[in-house]
Amino acid sequence: MDETERNIVRTFVKGDNFMDRNVTKEFEKWLKSTRKTALFVDGARQIGKTYSLREFGRAHYAHFAELNFLEDPAAKAIFDGNLDADTLVTNLTAYLRTPLEPGNTVVFFDEIQECPNARTAIKFLVEDGRYDYMESGSLLGVNYKHVPSMPVGFETVVHMYPMDFEEFCLANGVPENTFHYLRECYETKTQVTPAVHETMLELFRYYVVVGGMPAAVQTFVDTRDIGQVMTEQKNILALYRKDIGQYTSEAERVKVTDIFDRIPSQLDDKNRRFVLSSISSNARQREYEAAFLWLSNAGVALPCYNLTEPKTPLKLNEKRSLFKLFLNDVGLLCAAGLDQVQFDILQGDVSVNMGSVLENVFAEELKTAGFDLRYYNGKKIGEVDFIVQKGHAVIPVEVKSGKDYHVHAALNNVLSVEEWGIGDALVFCMGNVEQVKTVTYLPWYMIMFFKQNQLPENMVVALDLSALAPRDGQ
Repeated sequence: MDETERNIVRTFVKGDNFMDRNVTKEFEKWLKSTRKTALFVDGARQIGKTYSLREFGRAHYAHFAELNFLEDPAAKAIFDGNLDADTLVTNLTAYLRTPLEPGNTVVFFDEIQECPNARTAIKFLVEDGRYDYMESGSLLGVNYKHVPSMPVGFETVVHMYPMDFEEFCLANGVPENTFHYLRECYETKTQVTPAVHETMLELFRYYVVVGGMPAAVQTFVDTRDIGQVMTEQKNILALYRKDIGQYTSEAERVKVTDIFDRIPSQLDDKNRRFVLSSISSNARQREYEAAFLWLSNAGVALPCYNLTEPKTPLKLNEKRSLFKLFLNDVGLLCAAGLDQVQFDILQGDVSVNMGSVLENVFAEELKTAGFDLRYYNGKKIGEVDFIVQKGHAVIPVEVKSGKDYHVHAALNNVLSVEEWGIGDALVFCMGNVEQVKTVTYLPWYMIMFFKQNQLPENMVVALDLSALAPRDGQ
């Protein structure tokens, strides 16, 4: 681990609410499941995977053991030989020198992308059943080809993202009763009291500048110093660039770096669409496809694809040659090159670059909430920022940075096309809750309540086959 990584890897001080992550609910579901698997958490660098899994393991097991294959490369030797369960358990216990009590121990493999054989071994360790296992790693989507045999069916996969706005509020001490009150306003479409509304808008502006990287959030909670926050963010950006150099081929390195460095300027462009000609007039989509895929698989960038038309199923209407490319964290976006926009935002001036910044925030929030990212742009219709599918409903989502948020010609055009059958739309803005015909206006901060429909935990059905029983004489 070099100096850049040491500067941003820290043991977080656990406050009353800090690092209270929503993803922990998924960990608890895994723990309660009767079907035993390993808990496998993936996501970009520096989003809090290690901390969350470590705290969860220590809280729910009498014995917790951890191997970090990045900090301790020698641990990879455990998986160099025979991968049968008895050999693996013998090697693990000898190496860890930690009490491992069958039935009450969890073993945590951190940075598992550095040891592909350990990923393969999970199948045999889970089948053995003596201990429970958790895994986390970065760049797993990039490194999957190096795993000799994927443990399909033996892992519960959880995707983790930077801290969303709700988690940021919890870290900064927003009380539970405030969330309950705001959720009630959201669900009943009732206006928020002016004092609470203004306070939440201010918190949202802080989130835009700080973002959701735990190191940056911790620094903000501890110091309220945006300068120190920006230092943390620049360190993380440097680590991302280092990963590009380390985990890409020589042929792809320049392409991936070019795309990564151009995301802020492309989002700041009028149509926000990523245009390859900004890199080179001779650049072609097929030549850069692998580079875009690398950034997406690494969790660093979030692609948002254009739709040929906003009709279900949206997946079949994607036009993948036209897309926007967002950074995985809005704080990193601000730090990456938006000309000291942080000061303007904190002063309440949301006109400067705020359109691109806000879209990035909402791309993150929607992705974290379980939505795929898509937008619509048609010559006769105009552009709608996001089109999401919630159940069977298609919902256009507009994000407005200015005071003229009631003006949205493209959204009106989409709603007027009868064959698309779109009934309701959302506009997130600086204003309060308001309903005008089929358009609901919501404050920016209420995005934390807009979630994808979740399947019920128990979907037990009664299957009666008695009518198929053989009849007399047949």
